[in-house]
Amino acid sequence: MKILVIGGGGREHALVWKLAQSSLVEHVWCAPGNDGMARVAECLPVSLGDTAALVSLAARLRPDLTVVGPEQPLVDGLADAFAAQGLRIVGPTRAAAQLEGSKIFAKQFLERQGIPTGKVYGIYSSAAEAHAAVGRMDGPLVIKADGPCAGKGVLVTNSRDEAQAFIARLMDEREFGEAGSQVLLEEALEGKELSFIVLTDGEHILPFAPARDHKRAFDGDEGPNTGGMGAFSVDGMIQDDLETEILQKVVRPTLGGMAREGAPYVGFLYCGLMLTADGPKVLEYNCRMGDPECQAIVARMDFDFAEALDAAAEGRLDRVAARWNPAASVCVVLASGGYPGHYEKGKPISGLAEAEAGGEVVVFHAGTRLADGGFVTAGGRVLGVTAAGPDLASAARRAYAGARRIHFDGMHYRKDIGTSK
Repeated sequence: MKILVIGGGGREHALVWKLAQSSLVEHVWCAPGNDGMARVAECLPVSLGDTAALVSLAARLRPDLTVVGPEQPLVDGLADAFAAQGLRIVGPTRAAAQLEGSKIFAKQFLERQGIPTGKVYGIYSSAAEAHAAVGRMDGPLVIKADGPCAGKGVLVTNSRDEAQAFIARLMDEREFGEAGSQVLLEEALEGKELSFIVLTDGEHILPFAPARDHKRAFDGDEGPNTGGMGAFSVDGMIQDDLETEILQKVVRPTLGGMAREGAPYVGFLYCGLMLTADGPKVLEYNCRMGDPECQAIVARMDFDFAEALDAAAEGRLDRVAARWNPAASVCVVLASGGYPGHYEKGKPISGLAEAEAGGEVVVFHAGTRLADGGFVTAGGRVLGVTAAGPDLASAARRAYAGARRIHFDGMHYRKDIGTSK
């Protein structure tokens, strides 16, 4: 098989790294990719926002299969455009991708289907009405921008002042453009978060090993939300009965509901859950693999990922069994100074080869580029240092040993990824 992966970050580096290990795969392209993944994929420059250019590229390459990493091309209708040209792709249609493309659509869908989720306090398209609603609130509150904001469009807060400032950023200042033109106010749920991701052909489901993301910038879940500062996956994170409950109460009703509403869902389905005292409840949907959860999950895969993706595209996912290394994995994100706020680019990176020496660590590139023969920073989240181990402590120890060998000016990372289940 020849496979095209769409995207250019750490998640896509992890995808091509795993696909390149398949005996079924002859060649992997990544568009646009990044310099750090060039060892395992041929990178081709293209704009992720240009659907026509992506279709034209695939029509020229004629891959046996295309896999989409980030959400925006799917929200823009890339899967529909590929299907119209007879190109095989793993990813939901524009209609199905609304589960991530619109937080309001997703919330109303959850309510229509009777899938457990937090209560809705209000939906607002007027900044004045949103400010007034926040002013009447007591206790913890969740505020969500309707559209995708690269992981930065959600605030959970007890502070009315913080909530008002977030509304101002979304609706008054339009920091995220049209994504913040409407906001959703909802109940703040208590419990432990869980990223439960499956691959589906629309009918059959292949559950992935569960993972947990760390969104806040600093240790102890302090600081602003980010795109994700690290993730881990480990045996025992959830018991078999809880996985069964999630499949029965969340995943299958989601797929059945989308099919009934005329938007059958194919691809990766990410269910962001809160494990509450009343059972699992949906915080959000994503229409792709999480980042950095993907990095932690692929590190535990003990099956042919390319075979599974091909089966999903063909509607025969029931013939594939997922096997997982009975161990743990940890991904630690190394970020630029100032991230998730303003940060500088072009900082030289050292220690990459040393971090991967010995074969226990793989460094996934997210925001890097080659300059004058070496790598420099080119984004907020720069690298994902990932390791597996026989247990969570061992995996974390290996990942952090790798992280300590890497340096660039301003580099910061959380020191508590994977410290508890």
